[in-house]
Amino acid sequence: MLRRALFALPFAAATIAAYPLRLALAAPQPPLRTAEPEEVGLDPARLARIRPFIEREVAENRLPGAVVMIARRGKLAYAEAIGFRDKAAGAPMSLDTIFRIYSMTKPMTSVAALMLVEEGRLQLTDPVARHLPAFEKMQVSLAQPDAALARMGYALVPQARPMTVQDLLRHTSGLTYGHRTLNEPARNAYRRLGLIDHRSLSPEEFTRRAAEAPLVHQPRTTFEYGISTDVLGRVVEAISGKTLDAFLEERLFRPLRMTDSGFWLGPERIGRLAVHLGVDPAANNQPIRMFDPSRPPGNASGGGGGLATAADYMRFAQMLADGGVLDGARVLSPETVRLMTADHMVGMAQPVPVGVLGTPGYGFGLGFAVRLQDGIAGVHGNAGQYMWSGYGGTHFWVDPKAELVAVYMTAAPSVDRAAYRRLIQQLVHSAIVE
Repeated sequence: MLRRALFALPFAAATIAAYPLRLALAAPQPPLRTAEPEEVGLDPARLARIRPFIEREVAENRLPGAVVMIARRGKLAYAEAIGFRDKAAGAPMSLDTIFRIYSMTKPMTSVAALMLVEEGRLQLTDPVARHLPAFEKMQVSLAQPDAALARMGYALVPQARPMTVQDLLRHTSGLTYGHRTLNEPARNAYRRLGLIDHRSLSPEEFTRRAAEAPLVHQPRTTFEYGISTDVLGRVVEAISGKTLDAFLEERLFRPLRMTDSGFWLGPERIGRLAVHLGVDPAANNQPIRMFDPSRPPGNASGGGGGLATAADYMRFAQMLADGGVLDGARVLSPETVRLMTADHMVGMAQPVPVGVLGTPGYGFGLGFAVRLQDGIAGVHGNAGQYMWSGYGGTHFWVDPKAELVAVYMTAAPSVDRAAYRRLIQQLVHSAIVE
């Protein structure tokens, strides 16, 4: 698979589309001002390595296709749609293809919460129960080795301290994902309560059930990736009086002109949705599925229910890179962006490496993984780089030192997706020459 040589002859059947950066621009309009790669210190010949890599994966039926966008120094220098939006139907990938971004929704929800912090309506130190009373008296499922039975036992104990809004943002709340945790009582509770796939629940019902399941760690002790950002979305709703999707539309998507971002697709846009291959070739062709965005969900999942084009997400990421503003639309202050992209993991246990690249070297901020130093991580990048990804194969990162923003979108929820993230990142950084 990805261990073989990266490049082969281009796959002629894979349709390629790109913003004509050297010619008059055609619709859809690019998300940022454009520049030739050479103008922003990128080598076009090195950027050209990206296309055959993705073409080969399409030809060998490991990816349906992808959209890649790269901006440097605030200007879009690379934008290509490669392969197929729907390979079975022969529909080519296009720059306006809409993707299920799954966990790349988390940074958006985190930004929504920080907007409320800036307005003085929320504090990071607020107990979650101040805004969602159901979380007042949480129980924690603690592992206790049982030598007599030669297995792990569990005991329910009260939480030693309340989870805070900061815990939700950095995933130290004790909440988890039911399909990921090894904590048996929590896993069983999440399954019983319908928290494995909770998009059909109302916001109120989701809140009640999430508070009923036991925590897997005492709050403020351990990084545990899970439904924390979904609960954060409910906090945003409780304070703002708006549903999360309405709040994001009004306060983020509309000001930043993210015209194809949201939580479901009407009939006029569903035909632009990226379609996966149906199986994971890296897992013995096991069937895979992705959520159905053709109708409104019961609740807008702030942790994994979003949809966006690569162009929309590029505008969101560039806003962060520019200190919270884009094209005159101020979303956050530079101080808040600095707070979000600092490491908040000091003193916290990290049972598994934090991040989405399958390599150590990352901490976690308020909504993103944060690179701690130039070394350690087994992939190109600089200290201060921040990023996140999605189950469907999507990935983005901002590297302030390199003045770089990149977005990679595909519909490939493969067990190999971390390898693709690393490969795209190393190909992009290898094109920086000045």
